[in-house]
Amino acid sequence: MQHTEIMPDKLSSYIEQFQKGNPLVFEKIYQAMSPKMFGVCLRYAADKEQAKDILQESFIKVYHQLKNFRHEGSFEGWVKKIVVNTALEYFRSKAKWKIETIEDNDEVYEIESEDDIVGYLSKQEILLMIQELPPSYRLVFNLYVFEGLKHKEIAEQLGIGEGTSKSNLADARRILQKKLSGVTK
Repeated sequence: MQHTEIMPDKLSSYIEQFQKGNPLVFEKIYQAMSPKMFGVCLRYAADKEQAKDILQESFIKVYHQLKNFRHEGSFEGWVKKIVVNTALEYFRSKAKWKIETIEDNDEVYEIESEDDIVGYLSKQEILLMIQELPPSYRLVFNLYVFEGLKHKEIAEQLGIGEGTSKSNLADARRILQKKLSGVTK
């Protein structure tokens, strides 16, 4: 993956050129967006190979849907939404994961303390810890923490109950805190 820094106005120009029928500029768009989107893929994937698969599938979709981009909001946000949805579809279609379900109820799942793990670890160490989470915990954790979805939205996206979403998030946090306590002691 070659990373080329492209100025926002140049990126807008490439998008417009693509939309007017010049598919050759898509490579420039890919070069500009793929490094950051690969980072998103890594959060959802168990390893780099899985992340590469998700990234490839995502940019195939971006290529086919780019003619519909209306320049409302950020292009990066639009691409990220495609990447996240592709990651979710990847896990649904591969059936290599299952959601740990519990009875849906109104119980609130809290953890003892909210340690700022970013202060203790590098981004790479945090990413590896997230990748080691069971797939269902990883999906819920990413959707809640990084995408800012509420448990109701996560439940709808994944076809689970809100209680299951809350439980999976709490379990993911507990696992991450346990790993963190092993690192920081």
